Amino acid sequence: MTDQKTRLSTADASYVAFVEEAWRRHIRLAMLLAGDRWRAEELLQDSLVRMYERWRRLSRSDDLHAYLRRALVNNHTSFWRRRRRESLVAEVPDRAAPSTEPDHDAVALRRALRALPPRQRAVVVLRHYEDLPEREVARVLGCTVGTVKSQHSKALGKLRHLLQQPSYTGIR
Repeated sequence: MTDQKTRLSTADASYVAFVEEAWRRHIRLAMLLAGDRWRAEELLQDSLVRMYERWRRLSRSDDLHAYLRRALVNNHTSFWRRRRRESLVAEVPDRAAPSTEPDHDAVALRRALRALPPRQRAVVVLRHYEDLPEREVARVLGCTVGTVKSQHSKALGKLRHLLQQPSYTGIR
């Protein structure tokens, strides 16, 4: 019984060490995927809890950070799909509510990223923020390299268009 307790506490200690390192590394990725700090923290916590449930098997893995990145993308996509089904509205408003955020480039970029469909947002964030090659992005998202390239191209086109709009840049 003592050996089992030692093993459990060693496994828990390695998990805690991983979480402390991973939190700082992946919270910004989660924020870019989710669009706001609170949803990002929830997304990262959910992903880390799921990792803990499989920690004995996962702790032997070579790249835990790649697993967590994939879990973040998958959990975000699942959340978005659930929310989309739940929030269908009968009437779409004519205009978006005016923004109270200060107008600057980072805010405009985050706002434009939130306007992208989840898969396109994931491709842009993984390619440019995480600096992953197309092949790795394809592996994380479970699609082909061609799909990554086409989604990336569409996303950048939409971002260019959105960032030229006065409503995104704050230019009147």
